Amino acid sequence: MPNGLRVAITSSGSALWAAWIVHLYTAIGAVVALFAVRAFAAGDPREGFLWLYATVVIDASDGWFARRLVVVRRVPAIDGTLLDNIVDYLTFVFVPAWVVSFEAVVPVGWGVPLAIAMLLSSAYGFSHREAKSADYFFRGFPSYWNIVMFYLYTLGAPPVVNGLIVAVLCMCVVIPVGFVHPARTPTLRGLTLAASVVWAALLLVLAWSFDGTPSSLAAWSLLFPLYYVGLSCVLHARRDPTVR
Repeated sequence: MPNGLRVAITSSGSALWAAWIVHLYTAIGAVVALFAVRAFAAGDPREGFLWLYATVVIDASDGWFARRLVVVRRVPAIDGTLLDNIVDYLTFVFVPAWVVSFEAVVPVGWGVPLAIAMLLSSAYGFSHREAKSADYFFRGFPSYWNIVMFYLYTLGAPPVVNGLIVAVLCMCVVIPVGFVHPARTPTLRGLTLAASVVWAALLLVLAWSFDGTPSSLAAWSLLFPLYYVGLSCVLHARRDPTVR
């Protein structure tokens, strides 16, 4: 076992408490999602997006804490992966689908069907036994609906275009095309992580300053999602078919 935090915490009471705190940290994402729903329901999308941003921060960091603290061994009675998937489905899928259903950024009459398509396609994606591969790929579009919804608001595209984007991405969820794990795929990992940090900072600025009008900064921030999709397509084409 490498030196560092894993050695520093043994089977002590503090180690056990730390492991439980990591599970609590993951679960708090569901509480934050509740605050996001309340904000959107109150007509304050800016606050709603800030709460959803917080859920992304939690999701991006809880796995690192869990691995460093060897949570799976400290609290074997709790399935951290299952807990993470439950919270992710709520924050990444259900809340965005609920917002889309109110048709603020998609055509009238499209909201509920699109929301249903988001919920069902992502339920399939989340529950698939090969949702994540051994070579760090997601199977299909990894249901980043919170990010998609944010761009639907900030780019100011016509509602029909927004609706078509959502429909196409719903199909991409169930198509077995690999999308790389941004933090764990070895190829260009340093560049991807550095670019994702810059992109995350831009999204925070965009969420904080959101006033309901289209943003040119949002358009520039699309460079990272385009890089991510391009990298995924190239690496998927080069994958060993035996691990797909």
